Amino acid sequence: MKILVPIKRVADPANANKVKVSGATVTHDGLEWVMNPFDEWALETALRLTENAADKTRVGEIVIVSIGPKEAVETIREALGKGAERGILVEGTDAELDSHVVAQVLAKIVEKEKPDLVLMGKQSADGDSNVAGTKLAETLDWPILNYVSHIETADDGKTLTIKRELDVGVQTLKVTGPAVLTVSDRILKPGTVKNGVTPASFEYGDLGDLNSRLSNLKNIMAGRKKPLDETTIAALGVEPKRVDSYVGFKLPAGRSGNTTYLATVDELVSKLQTEAKVL
Repeated sequence: MKILVPIKRVADPANANKVKVSGATVTHDGLEWVMNPFDEWALETALRLTENAADKTRVGEIVIVSIGPKEAVETIREALGKGAERGILVEGTDAELDSHVVAQVLAKIVEKEKPDLVLMGKQSADGDSNVAGTKLAETLDWPILNYVSHIETADDGKTLTIKRELDVGVQTLKVTGPAVLTVSDRILKPGTVKNGVTPASFEYGDLGDLNSRLSNLKNIMAGRKKPLDETTIAALGVEPKRVDSYVGFKLPAGRSGNTTYLATVDELVSKLQTEAKVL
């Protein structure tokens, strides 16, 4: 099975309180860059689909692609150190990118690489638009399944049984690949990824396996020896023409620190209607 995993480098969400806003611009000066956590879940899912976890052997191929500045190479190398086989950097600036441009670029990479699956995080921690995967599937005319929390296959990814989270519960679907999947964090629960190779009795730890793949020195050095190709948006024949624009950003208002205790539910409902105006 060959899986394409798009990843994005983002300003560390743990330091979101240090982000500065000026008009229509968000400044990340002084913040550390990390792999988008949602993409990290997708990478872990891809690794579980392409390995025999019982004996730690690889049984498939993962190609990492990142669209961004030259510095994004380090984020790709991190993914390679965790087990992916190859990397691709599509050089471009954040100012050129929105979900539409990202989908067009990824479609070109898919045409070249011909993966069985594209596995993506459900959104990025900075933009939070949650539409790049859907736009990519529309461009490719592939099936799209969002919010995937369970994947099972026994024929190298040609057909998959998928569970996805909905507001009203969990939906179970069968899909024939190739397909685009976006995953939620529940995909990393024990027993939620079954590839037909890892013994059915084997269970991963609950989310903790992300930490078990942290790149130690050996993996870091191995990752730096793995193939990493570089190209540009223009070289792929994509015009970086955004369809989304931001007109302004505003930080949420600070809390007053004042607390009012209400005696009855009726009084609370009245205040929510007349003062807060949320009902």
